[in-house]
Amino acid sequence: MTNSFKALLITEAGGKNQPEIVTLTSDDLPVGDVLVSVEFSSLNYKDAMAVTGTGNIIRSFPIVPGIDLAGTVIKSDSSFYTKGQKIVLTGWSVGERYWGGYAQVQRVKSEWLVPLPDELSTHQAMAIGTAGFTAMLCVTTLEEAGVLPDAGDILVTGAAGGVGSVSVALLSALGYTVTALVPHPVTEAQTSYLKGLGAAKIISGEEWEAKPQALEKQRWAGAIDTVGSVVLARVLAEVFYGGAVAVCGLAGGSNLTTTVMPFILRGVRLLGVDSVQCPFEKRKKIWKRIALHVSEARLDKVAQTIALADVVRYGAEMMEGKVQGRIVVDVNS
Repeated sequence: MTNSFKALLITEAGGKNQPEIVTLTSDDLPVGDVLVSVEFSSLNYKDAMAVTGTGNIIRSFPIVPGIDLAGTVIKSDSSFYTKGQKIVLTGWSVGERYWGGYAQVQRVKSEWLVPLPDELSTHQAMAIGTAGFTAMLCVTTLEEAGVLPDAGDILVTGAAGGVGSVSVALLSALGYTVTALVPHPVTEAQTSYLKGLGAAKIISGEEWEAKPQALEKQRWAGAIDTVGSVVLARVLAEVFYGGAVAVCGLAGGSNLTTTVMPFILRGVRLLGVDSVQCPFEKRKKIWKRIALHVSEARLDKVAQTIALADVVRYGAEMMEGKVQGRIVVDVNS
């Protein structure tokens, strides 16, 4: 295949990332055993870092960013995938170390792919994307720790973001009572948005910016934390005896200053969740659960769709905290 197609390519010049919409052919694509017609990708926090040059998220240049994608197999040298099959890809350092979803055609390794459940369209898959996949991993982690809907209130931090939004929607759909934490001060728009996703309560406050006591009043049966740092320290200090916290993000910082008190006096469990290296069989189960429990109506509330040419602008807005929910990238518009 030599037909040309569009892609967002990032090069480096003078120590700065230079994103640009370019025309490529399949000859330009990296080595892999499956050629995919990409229909949709999405804009995640890592993607925003890549296109704005924040941090060192990109490992080699040039690169097509986009940490996830959904589309249709054009050609396959793998026995596991056939021409015309719908697939989804998240994780495996795609968009950071390997070329990713911001291209109309991409060549990838078959071991990175998961067959798309019949219940989901490629657009819905990217409304979920890495963020939603991570959210369901967090929910499953809490369930496996025995934190079930009748245990008490569940806190979701960074609730207006991608992982947080889908976490709220998933937890509420599964019968949990969800409290959503957003940065201070909470806005009417955030309240309306999160209530629409199923949050029972929205909270905010300056105390979430302050170092907590070793143990605070017990408030949460469990939590999904996307923020880290001082917010996670307070969450741990407020979780019920025997409760659990699924942690998957560091939007507020990678540091964690806490004490052993929640762990040794209340039996609190801090459970790390990784979506990048998640094994294939578990990925299939998680995508199936997502297909069963995320309604199209809720996805419509969570996601908006932008064109490939809008990625850089929206990436800058995401880094400034101005983006709410999920952003689907239509690479063909």
